[in-house]
Amino acid sequence: MLTRIDHIGIACHDLDATVEFYRATYGFEVFHSEVNEEQGVREAMLKINETSDGGASYLQLLEPTREDSTVAKWLAKNGEGVHHIAFGTADVDADASAIKDKGVRVLYEEPRRGSMGSRITFLHPKDCHGVLTELVTSAPVESPEH
Repeated sequence: MLTRIDHIGIACHDLDATVEFYRATYGFEVFHSEVNEEQGVREAMLKINETSDGGASYLQLLEPTREDSTVAKWLAKNGEGVHHIAFGTADVDADASAIKDKGVRVLYEEPRRGSMGSRITFLHPKDCHGVLTELVTSAPVESPEH
């Protein structure tokens, strides 16, 4: 089922300043950045380490790009800080279904596109002891030759 902590999502008001804090304080560098229009965020993935299943663990820094995005609403209510935890899985569809069968609400009918081409869904925080939980199946990593 779940193989690792894929990432910890951190909501912030200023992505560039937050990236600089993690770079200057901990030496973490941006591995990937993108704008996810569907979710209304600009994000940076800071790679922490490799994992035994061939994946990696990241910090995902999230800055809203519009006021009606989920992250913007969360920031307005809670301020900057940990927004969610994401667990890696080889099969987000099967694991989301199995977790749903245990009575946990899954927020998306079908997994959506996440960072770096991944497939994601979220579990309702009220069913997860107050923690917004994401399930992630990473996109295949291409060999360096491609």
